[in-house]
Amino acid sequence: MKIRIKGNSIRYRLTKSEVQTFCETGFFKETTAFGNRVFTYAVATGVGEERMKAIFEDSGITLFLNEEERQGWAKSSQVGFQHRMQLGDGTELALLLEKDFVCMDETVEDQSDNYPNPRA
Repeated sequence: MKIRIKGNSIRYRLTKSEVQTFCETGFFKETTAFGNRVFTYAVATGVGEERMKAIFEDSGITLFLNEEERQGWAKSSQVGFQHRMQLGDGTELALLLEKDFVCMDETVEDQSDNYPNPRA
């Protein structure tokens, strides 16, 4: 799983096996170690949630997707989900959860578990 943060936007990209695990269990998590501290990012099922939302707590970000959207995502052709979450101070946080496609340009990262790029 990859996470990209820029300003007030958060984007998660999941490989095929990560999407499959999330759809089967309702949860998937990654961690990044910073010496004696760990940053955690996860995607989870938001029980009772109508819209996607994110929370930041305990040195991590969890993105919640509702049960209905999660259930068939792995087998569907739907690339992902997006939502603009209203924050209490009048601003918003753009959320994007999507399947990770094979890159069209040269890259050194392992892409063997990525979805085929529809532009290829």
